[in-house]
Amino acid sequence: MLPLILFAFGAIVGSFLNVCILRLPKEESVVFPGSHCMACGKPVAWRDNVPLVSFFVLKGKCRSCGRRISRQYFVVELATALLFAGFFYFFTPPAKAAVYLAMTLALLVESVIDWRHKIIPDEITFPGILFGIVASAFFPVIHGEFFWARGFAQALIGAALGAGLLIAVGTLAELVMKKEAMGGGDVKLLAMIGAVVGWQGVLWTVFVSSLVGTGVGLYLRVKKGEAAIPFGPFLAIGAFLYLFFGKEVIAWYLGIL
Repeated sequence: MLPLILFAFGAIVGSFLNVCILRLPKEESVVFPGSHCMACGKPVAWRDNVPLVSFFVLKGKCRSCGRRISRQYFVVELATALLFAGFFYFFTPPAKAAVYLAMTLALLVESVIDWRHKIIPDEITFPGILFGIVASAFFPVIHGEFFWARGFAQALIGAALGAGLLIAVGTLAELVMKKEAMGGGDVKLLAMIGAVVGWQGVLWTVFVSSLVGTGVGLYLRVKKGEAAIPFGPFLAIGAFLYLFFGKEVIAWYLGIL
């Protein structure tokens, strides 16, 4: 029953994440007012606000005005539900799963916001950095350590490297391109990632995100003519892949060397 309970709870959390995605870019409260249709402004009744289920019951439309509801709501709720069930299945102890999950959910919210609005809210990254550092001290097993000071040090080094690396890359790119190449939001986002995954995770994240981002960027530039794409979602992809495969791939690579 535990996976089902986690799935259901995750769907509820996903509903709240949708609120954050919608309201944070507008600098609105994520608590008040309650859920309402963005088209007609009518409050959403509780029976129409059941995660995952209501989207199908309403056939993807507002009950009051019939306006189509974005599929993002369902996708984010489903993704969050699967993440809750999956992380506590794959990662042990539970504290490690909880910290990894918290970072991943923060990355999910910021990725959608960055892709849509090209901004990364400080309301998530600054608390995320602090959370990663504190959690690393209380649960050093996150970094494969067993002493709080070593976990704390790993988090500080990871956060500092994450911020410093992107600042250096961005500064160099600006000198070459004569324009801003790396936003401050990306710097803070990688610092948050580094606080949880440590310095090795930062290096992996930068490498993988650059590889994937370059491929997607070239495709969008050729096919759709888009000149610039946000980097935050690709940092999130790199960090997510590190949680599941990074340490094993790095160990394999070092073994070859």
